Amino acid sequence: MESLSPNIFVNDINETIGFYELLGFKVTMSVPETGRDLVWAMMTNGSVTMMFQTFSSLADDLPEIHRTDGGSLLLYINLKNIRAFFEEIKNKVTVLKGLEVTFYGATEFSVKDNNGYVLTFAEHE
Repeated sequence: MESLSPNIFVNDINETIGFYELLGFKVTMSVPETGRDLVWAMMTNGSVTMMFQTFSSLADDLPEIHRTDGGSLLLYINLKNIRAFFEEIKNKVTVLKGLEVTFYGATEFSVKDNNGYVLTFAEHE
């Protein structure tokens, strides 16, 4: 295995793109390639790649894919310069847990994305 790129199901792709752009992600690919009626988008920031797809785009093929907002998913994202990143975004997003040093030596903070997912950012100094 070489990498993991989650494909996260969302209700509104454009709203999700807007949220992740606040975190420094950029759209690298989408379906369709242009326009606002997207059903899938890939976004990257550094070496982190995440994909987002609408529930409705797979409703016929995979009806098992469904949930209410705030599903049981936490994405753990390692980065450098966590304090500067926190200061840059803290007033733009919903912070669930501010900067703290954990018992295992990582500096972390957690935010809630526009779909109810939890993102924990960490720096292992």
